Amino acid sequence: MAGAGEDEAAPPSPSPDRQQPMEEAAAAKRSRSKNHHGLADGPSFRMEDLPAEVQPVIISLLPLKEAVRTSMVSRSWTTLWRFHGDLCFNEPVDVDSNTDDNPADQVNGTGTNDQSTNQCGTKITRAKFIETVNSVIQQHSGIGINKFSISCDLHKEDSHHLDRWIRFAASSKAKIIDFDLKLFDYPVEEAPHFPLEALDAQGSSFVQSLSLAGASIKPSSGICRFTVLRRLVLNSVQIFGDFPGLLAKCSRLEDLEIIRCSGVDDLIVPHKLDKLQKLLIARTDVQMVVIHAADLAHFEYEGRLIPIVLHGCSKLEKATIAFDTTNPSALAHAFNVIPSISPVKILIVRAIISTYAQSLELPLRPQGMFMHLRHMTCQIVVYCRELNEDNGLLQLAHWLDTAPQLETLDLHMLYLSSGAFFSAEVAGAEGPCMCRHDHLKTVFMGGFQCYKSQIELACSILGNASVLEQLTIEPRLTEAPWGEDDYGQNRDIESRILPGVCEWAQRTSKRFGKVITVLDAPLNSE
Repeated sequence: MAGAGEDEAAPPSPSPDRQQPMEEAAAAKRSRSKNHHGLADGPSFRMEDLPAEVQPVIISLLPLKEAVRTSMVSRSWTTLWRFHGDLCFNEPVDVDSNTDDNPADQVNGTGTNDQSTNQCGTKITRAKFIETVNSVIQQHSGIGINKFSISCDLHKEDSHHLDRWIRFAASSKAKIIDFDLKLFDYPVEEAPHFPLEALDAQGSSFVQSLSLAGASIKPSSGICRFTVLRRLVLNSVQIFGDFPGLLAKCSRLEDLEIIRCSGVDDLIVPHKLDKLQKLLIARTDVQMVVIHAADLAHFEYEGRLIPIVLHGCSKLEKATIAFDTTNPSALAHAFNVIPSISPVKILIVRAIISTYAQSLELPLRPQGMFMHLRHMTCQIVVYCRELNEDNGLLQLAHWLDTAPQLETLDLHMLYLSSGAFFSAEVAGAEGPCMCRHDHLKTVFMGGFQCYKSQIELACSILGNASVLEQLTIEPRLTEAPWGEDDYGQNRDIESRILPGVCEWAQRTSKRFGKVITVLDAPLNSE
């Protein structure tokens, strides 16, 4: 029968159980094919499709080390990293001993000084570091350099490498140059010489920011026309030659920082630095500072007592004065001998005072000298035979009278003595004569241990601050003026005398009708 023959010739129909998985597989295949064709037909992104001048710009957005590694992905990308704008090298550098030929494993240029990340396993030597820097700058195009930074322990005998690096920075017109040559295992006298003249080889410099550490410089009148320099930072630098003359040529200088430097006796700059906004002088053995800076907004000095004259600083907003020598007139010097800081709105004073030396008579200062001062912070270390004897701390009451608009006072005190540490009678303590303060709202006194001078100063403030909202006292010293070494000496007695502090606060609060808050008050139960 025909029907029977046709049935025999036709392939057997799949069972219902097998038919559904097969249909699902076919549908999935068609979907994948459709999606594949859709992607192929639609737009796709490839680095090679971008204009040639755009490709290195994209690569330059990566950290240098990642840019080098990315350049290894394609042969057409191999040279892209050579246009990277930030070349930053930090010693020690980690490399893989099996990939010495890979530039990515020779570069530690992340744009930061973080040396804690161990990407591979073997630390290279100084010689390898120098070789790496030389190799990278030799391969680099030298075009479009924004920042060139090197941090390494460079010896004086390696100065020829330093010369080469500086010439590269100058020829590539680097805008930011940062060299930290350290001084770990050789004396300051052996610091390598940084040839400033190399940055001026073309008659002008493109450097906008120059930071040097662990080097020596010798500026002269015939070089260093840094006409676009805005930031100059010198840290542990030996300075020879005409340094004031160098500053006089930096007409656009906005930020000047001199830290632990030597060779400058008097920092006197006769020319006006009209663009200077920040001036920092710290632990530098100068005899005098005289600078004309009409736009100066931030001034910071740390060192011994010296004459400081800042001409025309009517825009000064913040000043930090820190005297690192023991002197009974340190507070008076901070407030009185630097009259040019009078326009400040924020004043930070750090001083070491001592009652071992005979106190000097306070110089006169016109009332209301600090007419714009709103916030003052004082960090004071007091050396004394007995903790309850009179000392220079009470000078603050006198100097508070020069700031009638003061709103906030933060006082941090560290007492160092082998004598008694607690006052037996505190409730009736009277403060020194002090003018009325109609704007002082917030007062914080850290390291408050109920010593006599502390109580007298607190009572004087409470009695004359008409709008005082709160006095906060902290028996624990939260800000040690010069580190934690001296602070540790007072930790043992803080918890023992805290109950007495709380008792004084309660009685004094009722007496003056002011809120007195004792931080860490729960320790009162000890």
